[in-house]
Amino acid sequence: MEHPKGTSVHQTCSPELAAKTPSNLLPLAALMLAGSMGAAQPALAQSEEKTLKTVTVKDTQDPNLSKESLLVKQTGIAKGNQQLKDIPQTVTVMTEKLIADRNYDDFREVLKSTAGVTFQAGETGEEDVRMRGFSLGQAGDIYVDGLRDAPLTERDTFNTDRVEVLKGSASMLFGKGSTGGVVNQVNKQPFLMDQNETNVTIGSGQMRRITGDFNKQTGESSAFRLNVMTHEADNWGAKADKKGIAGAYRTGIGERDEYSVGLYHLETDGRPLYNHPWMIDNGTSTASSNGSGVIVPVLNAKNYYGLTSDYLKTQTSYLTLGHTHRFNQDSALKTTVRYGHYERDLLASAVRFTTATSLSSLNGNTPLSRSFKARRGESDVLQVQSDYNNNFEWMGRKHELIAGVDYTQDKALRNNSAATGLSSAGPTTVGTPNDGVSITDNRQMAMNRFEAENLGLYAQDTINITQQFKVLGGLRLDRFSAKYRDTSNNSFQMSENLWSPRIGAIWQPTDSATYYTSYGTSYNTSGDTYQFALGSYAPGSNNAKTANTAPEKSRNIEVGSKFEIFEKKGLLGIALFHSEKYNERNTDADSAAAQQLLSGKRHATGMEFNFAGRLTPAWEMFYNQTWIPEATIDESNIVAAGTGAQGKGDRSALTPKHSASLWTTFRINPLWRLGSGLNYRGEQNPDGARTKTAAAFTTVDAMAECTLNDANVLKFNISNLTNKLYADSLYRGFYAPGAPRRVELSWKSMF
Repeated sequence: MEHPKGTSVHQTCSPELAAKTPSNLLPLAALMLAGSMGAAQPALAQSEEKTLKTVTVKDTQDPNLSKESLLVKQTGIAKGNQQLKDIPQTVTVMTEKLIADRNYDDFREVLKSTAGVTFQAGETGEEDVRMRGFSLGQAGDIYVDGLRDAPLTERDTFNTDRVEVLKGSASMLFGKGSTGGVVNQVNKQPFLMDQNETNVTIGSGQMRRITGDFNKQTGESSAFRLNVMTHEADNWGAKADKKGIAGAYRTGIGERDEYSVGLYHLETDGRPLYNHPWMIDNGTSTASSNGSGVIVPVLNAKNYYGLTSDYLKTQTSYLTLGHTHRFNQDSALKTTVRYGHYERDLLASAVRFTTATSLSSLNGNTPLSRSFKARRGESDVLQVQSDYNNNFEWMGRKHELIAGVDYTQDKALRNNSAATGLSSAGPTTVGTPNDGVSITDNRQMAMNRFEAENLGLYAQDTINITQQFKVLGGLRLDRFSAKYRDTSNNSFQMSENLWSPRIGAIWQPTDSATYYTSYGTSYNTSGDTYQFALGSYAPGSNNAKTANTAPEKSRNIEVGSKFEIFEKKGLLGIALFHSEKYNERNTDADSAAAQQLLSGKRHATGMEFNFAGRLTPAWEMFYNQTWIPEATIDESNIVAAGTGAQGKGDRSALTPKHSASLWTTFRINPLWRLGSGLNYRGEQNPDGARTKTAAAFTTVDAMAECTLNDANVLKFNISNLTNKLYADSLYRGFYAPGAPRRVELSWKSMF
């Protein structure tokens, strides 16, 4: 902390500082003011014309909150920096410590530790994340630092401080999408301290990963942080090579004006395990030809049956500029500009049993066919966002205002089915995984084009009716427009004006107990992420009809409570929710592909349980569970019958009744810390296959960590300890297996 330099006070503050020492600034400033004024009296008596110098009050932020704890109590996912207990919706936060403890290097692995999340294995390799059964990927509900992330790309955790999940409709905050919720990845930020860390990991599948996290304080209020990563693994044929670098510089940290600039680049060059074919147990036989029953994975999760010429190459690069102006301790304006370029190029092999096969006849000579799936896409995305926060008193009431404006421009090229021109892949057999066969790729690829723009304005006020009771209301207006042009030069354009309200009430009878209720809406435009990739827009085509369809609408009602327990070292949340999509566009796999009326309706009703924090000084726990007893397609023109797609009255696909994740660690002495975790997902149906059911599964993870000295830590992880073979990502005709048992040894060095 910097000491007084003169005889007057210029107060500065920072949300981060406020988070650490919420009452420090003003009392400290007042104390310094009193002290400095006292010292100034004689001087003033001698000369009234002396000019008072500026005193700057600073402190270092707490840089390691996410790195050192499973619990954070503050988040920016609801705009501004808010206490979790002040957000009237379920929020789950996976901190850097949780991610590091479980050795999660992939964003999807982090999400798998979130209850209520499932994965659809997309037709072209991308995983469509579902929350409470509603798609996140189709609407682009995945964010980085509160800005929309590009869809259909690969992600890594090397620069991730934490992952925040806000569940339920939230278009008032984020615009289009957010039916099931949103996921926000928070990048690591420079802080006022010198701190460096390297981490080297070796593991199963010839995995070698090195990360570096270097933070340097460059001045009284400025710092630079650099994160780097290289990752290689052969994964028994399904290769994963990644390289990443992220640098950020902040200056004016904790002062009235703070500036930041950051560059991020991640490139991947892998070979995906696209799918495995399943067998179905109908109670009397287990065979690939059975139409109904329980999905039975039969091929080893390690086995890769694609070609050596298969690949998945992605690049993510973006520049971010930030400025925060703090008018005083209660109000600030934060402006962020990001320009990013994103590429994804996939060529993968879809593997099937060549002929109908039963479990009893399955052997190493059983033939497998291989066909191609391919997609290529490029996006250039510009985002500008300004958020204003102000706490003030008006008409005898305290108000907490958040307001803002955001603009997004997305220009993209897409080919959703880019396999034309490839020669035959040729078959393989069950007994010869990773057989080394490749093809020559001579494709000439035409690309669809689209350009989308969205301008949003929003404002929300939380009014303190009493010291214990608050009400909030917010409203957002979006103007969305999009233009499409296909490879035959057919064009189409659309535009929408959309209003999104949000209301809620919060009762906090004590400092550690919160009860709340909230209502919010969301909408999905017909120009969402998935539609951007569609083919022909010729007049009268299904794509043109779909794009011309009005937005879907959703609403979420939640009643919940949050309690700070164990001397406020732990936060427990329990909530009841009812999420409903009405006016549903019947173009997803649950319904007929040709249906474009907004005649559909579905809902999910259930409970959320969240706990994170310390039970004792040595015992930490992270637990979250979602129970959805009801998830029904209420209206559809598809009649539930036979073995086809889900219809009216069916349970929604990819919506298990129960899902849960547990991670707990115990420090048995100063040298050793042990950890264990479970991920559970109940049985569920694939999208478009109403009579096929993926069995429930539980995976077990374990960790042992040894602190060698103050600067070096060894950690040993086993994930999927029992080597559970399970169907993880589902599609109507295949599944992607969960990762097999993995063993990893990490050495972390701090200096």
